[in-house]
Amino acid sequence: MSDEFDDFARSLQEQIFEETKDAYGTVAFERWQNPRYMGAIDDPDGYARVTGPCNDTMEIFLRFKQGTVAEASFQTDGCGSSAVCGSFAAEMAHGKTSDELLDVTGEAILEKLGGLPKEEKHCAFLAGETLQEALHDYMVKQRVK
Repeated sequence: MSDEFDDFARSLQEQIFEETKDAYGTVAFERWQNPRYMGAIDDPDGYARVTGPCNDTMEIFLRFKQGTVAEASFQTDGCGSSAVCGSFAAEMAHGKTSDELLDVTGEAILEKLGGLPKEEKHCAFLAGETLQEALHDYMVKQRVK
């Protein structure tokens, strides 16, 4: 009985994964399984925390070195799509100057992902907005110095 149940569970999981891949695409699916750049950065140069209309909260942390992003990370209490988008926002920030970060928007994240289902696209915009707020925080701190 245990082998039958294990086979059923494995089959069901494979079916769910295939349906998820079909709906979200291979790029988003793979990042959902293995998010990158997740976690806080102590004493970041730029930081933002934004709660979206879906009540998911995203945090972005930026550390600059010689004018470019040397380290970027995110945290979210949201769904898998929020995690995927936060991960890509952080990845896309690496190596960018403050001016280049302006191009890392929700649209750019969606393009990098190859899109998301309509009901999940807001997660890319949440990640983009949070990144822009972290950039703003960094820029304000630069003025104060």
